[in-house]
Amino acid sequence: MRSGDDMLKQIVDKSALDASFRGQLLADPKSAISQELGITMPDSMNIVVHESDMQTVHLALPPDPNITEEQLEAISAGLCCCW
Repeated sequence: MRSGDDMLKQIVDKSALDASFRGQLLADPKSAISQELGITMPDSMNIVVHESDMQTVHLALPPDPNITEEQLEAISAGLCCCW
């Protein structure tokens, strides 16, 4: 099983080389990532992709420590990663 970091690297690397994939990733990240990685994500999972520029800094915070049991299971199954 690949790590979240490996999956993230695959997505970021492809988005840097493939403008069409980058557009799909921005328009429908869940579908683009599912297709690229060959995985199914729970309907309850949201994915938001931010495109960086020279004037904007994006800060990703770790999950709220008060997460639900369902969210904890998704994280422990490797279905959730910070992007």
